[in-house]
Amino acid sequence: MTISYGQDLGRTPRPGGAARAIALIAILAASGCSSFDTIGSSSPPDSGSGSSFTQRVKNLFSSGSASGQEKVAATAPAGPAPNLECPGVTVRSGAATLAVNTPGVEPSATNLRFQASVAQTARECAVSGGNMTMKIGIQGRVVLGPAGTPGQVEVPMRLALVREGIEPRTIWTKLYRVPVMIPSGQTNVPFVQVEEGMSFPVPSAQDLEAYVVYVGFDPSALSTTPERPKRPAKKAK
Repeated sequence: MTISYGQDLGRTPRPGGAARAIALIAILAASGCSSFDTIGSSSPPDSGSGSSFTQRVKNLFSSGSASGQEKVAATAPAGPAPNLECPGVTVRSGAATLAVNTPGVEPSATNLRFQASVAQTARECAVSGGNMTMKIGIQGRVVLGPAGTPGQVEVPMRLALVREGIEPRTIWTKLYRVPVMIPSGQTNVPFVQVEEGMSFPVPSAQDLEAYVVYVGFDPSALSTTPERPKRPAKKAK
């Protein structure tokens, strides 16, 4: 996926561009994409659970190990609802990475400004009053390319809850424009995006098995311009 931003973060490749391109490929290949999707609960969410989930997600991702996963699962409320499964989270095919090149030039390894990738996901479910609420955590990484410079970049991500089948149906979707700051002297930084309010009516257990949460980058979102508010019609004199 290749897109261009309006603001230039560095049009001229710096010395050592080829070496940085090789290092970038090595970092992204090593990061891979894993999932810690075993967090689950059927207890109603309380007012303080949002920050708690966010902190646990950050702790989980920073640990990057099975022991971190067990720690988060242990702190989650116990007692899964009978015959109900928390929908799984998966990275949409073709949307696991996002490459942003220098505007107006042919995309290439040396013209790459930065590349973002999805590394890990986590989820937590709660059922209350006939509704299921999901909390989704996503960890990604932004790596500067040979034509990139430190500063803030915007990473477009989309979450979508889909009921798979012969005719897939989108239940819930939301676009995020995640700001990521790359400090001076650093070439790659992680970022975390957390959604705490994905809520939907609980379907039958059989239907729920077909529910999947897709995550991924949505580069088309950055090329859209917000609609201007319509002016009220003038009253006839």
